[in-house]
Amino acid sequence: MTHPLIMHRPGFEAFILSLPRATLVRQWRDDSVGKIGGKVFALLDRDPGDIWLKVSDMAYELLTELDGIRPAPYFARAGWVAISAESPLSEDEIKAYLVEAHRLVTLRLTRKARAELGL
Repeated sequence: MTHPLIMHRPGFEAFILSLPRATLVRQWRDDSVGKIGGKVFALLDRDPGDIWLKVSDMAYELLTELDGIRPAPYFARAGWVAISAESPLSEDEIKAYLVEAHRLVTLRLTRKARAELGL
């Protein structure tokens, strides 16, 4: 199975920055971290190259049953999964989960923060 382009830094960062008002920083171990209103919604773990993201409670239950997807270390209690290249998800499916992660975290921002971001 080929490594989806979204799971490489250039593809991941370009997609994150295409989302409304999303920002990107490199932090921790030089991971690419997508944020909205200062809150993390997704990251590309450079080693081993997994995408970590926030998902709904239902998606968390379903996704963690699949090969190549596990609870994200340190973030699992907040409903995050780590998706490896070995997962059965297509690039389009991963992108859809990234869009949803952006939406879920945006909804958790204060009304004032959303207004300031124009969201």
